[in-house]
Amino acid sequence: MKEYLSQKGVAFTDRNVTADAEAMDELMKLGYMSIPVTVVDGKTIVGFNRRAIDAALAE
Repeated sequence: MKEYLSQKGVAFTDRNVTADAEAMDELMKLGYMSIPVTVVDGKTIVGFNRRAIDAALAE
């Protein structure tokens, strides 16, 4: 995910849920336990889904 977003020139914040308890709490509040979870302008994308990421970035 990080590599893909970097290649596209998209700025992002990387949150490590194993090292950051607050990030883990946020993930759980979203209702997810698996990673990666990417949030683009309020839209949540679970897993590495290029089509969904590209569509969210285009909005």
